[in-house]
Amino acid sequence: MNHKSGFVNILGNPNVGKSTIMNALVGEKLSIISPKAQTTRHRIMGIVNGENFQIVYSDTPGILRPRYKLQETMMHSVNSALSDADLILYITDVTEQTADQGEYIDKIKASGVPVIIAVNKIDLTNQGVLEKIVESWHLAFPQSPVIPVSALNNFNLRALLDAVLEKLPESPPYFPKDQLTDKYERFFASEIIREKILLHYKKEIPYSVEIEIESFSEEKNITRIRALIHVARDSQKGIIIGHNGNMLKRVGTEARKDIEDFFRKKIFLELYVKVTKDWRDKPAVLKRFGYR
Repeated sequence: MNHKSGFVNILGNPNVGKSTIMNALVGEKLSIISPKAQTTRHRIMGIVNGENFQIVYSDTPGILRPRYKLQETMMHSVNSALSDADLILYITDVTEQTADQGEYIDKIKASGVPVIIAVNKIDLTNQGVLEKIVESWHLAFPQSPVIPVSALNNFNLRALLDAVLEKLPESPPYFPKDQLTDKYERFFASEIIREKILLHYKKEIPYSVEIEIESFSEEKNITRIRALIHVARDSQKGIIIGHNGNMLKRVGTEARKDIEDFFRKKIFLELYVKVTKDWRDKPAVLKRFGYR
């Protein structure tokens, strides 16, 4: 059997479960998860290897209309994922009860890239409604498999994997067979901290925060991490810190435990809060934070 390899880029609207599906398919938590839209800001690769295949998944930010420079860079990631895909895995869910016929769906159709549709969160609906949703997507993409899944319950993901393998082109592997992702340890540490902020703060706060790893020092038995939590306005600094520093301590404790689980070693984590005025609309600052 010839070897198959390809770039399977995951696209879809916010909050349909793109990151949950990629984590489940890869078997590792590479993308952070929260109930909030715009949780994913960067394009994140997860690489799955078998004896005769290599699947390079890319999780992407949710499709949106940008309101500031940060969101523009997020959409650049989405657009690049459309242009360099061997296969598009488009994620929808049962709350989107008919096929999305918007501008981005037209772009996907015009790209000529093979598409698989995954209808997520089927545990939240009944069979009759699900059949209508699946039929709607079949009509929109007549040549594409439409696969109902529940990423949360790990249901039908094997069928999704089989569909991906069937459409994967023949090619040698693009990456070493033991490589899991294209991101570095600093990135995952910063994302875990940001996940805790998404979970514990409300309204605009999580969207006004960026994490910068100022130092990452690996010693024999411990890794020491110093991280800056950047906020966009002075008033947000006090909210992040909380009364007597309680909120910042909670974020730090939970983040440290998850970083230890991820790296499988002891972590010493220091968190500081810094006001970087209107960073979401400053190209030079965005570039420093790793946005392109």
